[in-house]
Amino acid sequence: MITVVVLFFFLILIGLPVGVTLGVAGVAGLIQIGGNEFLLMAPKRYFEGLDLFTFMAMPFFILAGEIMNKSGITDRLAAFADALVGYLRGGLAHSNMIASVLFAGMTGAAVADTAAFGNTLVPAMEKEGYSRPFSCAVTVAGSIIGPTIPPSNLMVIYGSLMGVSIAGLFAAGILPGILICLLCMAVIAALGKRLNLPKSKERFSLLRIFWAFKSSFLAILMPGIILGGILFGIVTPTEAAAIAVFYALFISTVIYKALKFSDIVEMLIRTARITGVVFLIIAAASILSWWMTFMQIPQKIAAFFLYLSSNPDVIIGLILLLLLGIGMFMDINAALIILAPVLGPLTSSIGMDPVHAGIMIVLALNISLMTPPVGACLFVLSSVTGERIEKISVALVPFLIVEVGILIVVAYWDTLTLFIPRLLQGS
Repeated sequence: MITVVVLFFFLILIGLPVGVTLGVAGVAGLIQIGGNEFLLMAPKRYFEGLDLFTFMAMPFFILAGEIMNKSGITDRLAAFADALVGYLRGGLAHSNMIASVLFAGMTGAAVADTAAFGNTLVPAMEKEGYSRPFSCAVTVAGSIIGPTIPPSNLMVIYGSLMGVSIAGLFAAGILPGILICLLCMAVIAALGKRLNLPKSKERFSLLRIFWAFKSSFLAILMPGIILGGILFGIVTPTEAAAIAVFYALFISTVIYKALKFSDIVEMLIRTARITGVVFLIIAAASILSWWMTFMQIPQKIAAFFLYLSSNPDVIIGLILLLLLGIGMFMDINAALIILAPVLGPLTSSIGMDPVHAGIMIVLALNISLMTPPVGACLFVLSSVTGERIEKISVALVPFLIVEVGILIVVAYWDTLTLFIPRLLQGS
């Protein structure tokens, strides 16, 4: 077991792609326990790891986000958000957060939100007098709202692997996502006078809100169609994702007339690349996961945690430290695929609801997207804006403290996550 673990981290440290690393470590594990005969299991596990219908939702959600972003929907949502809160001190920063909530119901991926707003809102904030590090920090802090408020690709992966209701996970992510937005806006308000954040010359205007809402109404309607269909049992997550693509394509080409055929080809290629990377990680990780199950590693880790303490509160704290620590150094999709089978039984043993545990794990890994040294959102925004990661990280500290605090609340107070799922079950 130690040999495989050491090999895995060695390959990660020398810069081998995560999908390849997982596959090599998994194959090494198979050889270790059964010699060359066990190698016959590798291709079987590789393809069976992807043989889940719910995984089909991921490329559709990615493509829907690509269409909405390319067609200028991001700008319309940002304009509506600015009409709502732009008149406040630090108005564009508040608008950035609100836009993240609106955009969250379309993409399901933090990196997509970061790239979209890095190209639009960050330059706009700089033009208004915000410092670039602060503008980037606000954008990164808001980006994790995307995979927290449904749809969320991480929730699709977790629900598929662990047999947990994806609709339940989607419903459970709504309140934590809104709480992230509100408390980050509180941070912006608290920093307003201290940093002398710009105040818009525009005054609050119901007429301005009306016109901005009218312009973005069809885009705002999309999350309602997706979530309403899933939460009320009308469609499955995969069907909802396909409908989202059709809807996004229809309003972008027929209503807004903002896409060309060459744009669609380009988006399909980009979607295929993103999906291919994620599916490669999932398939390769399934080999390693089988080896871990055969070696009873999940049970051993659970026993170790329970040996350290039988107190559920202490065990939850240890889980959070593990997730935040590993998320700082590993791709979050790979981390989720590896850790979910380990932590799922452990959280069940201390009486956590599977949906509550899933949201806690997903949110912790989302937060790691904004922590160095491997925070994907930091790298994306740095490449888009040209700002150094160190400066963004320093400006991000107040937001990071708040979001870790929200994670702790989510972990220890299950009512926050389970309120909406229970409400829907009751109805």
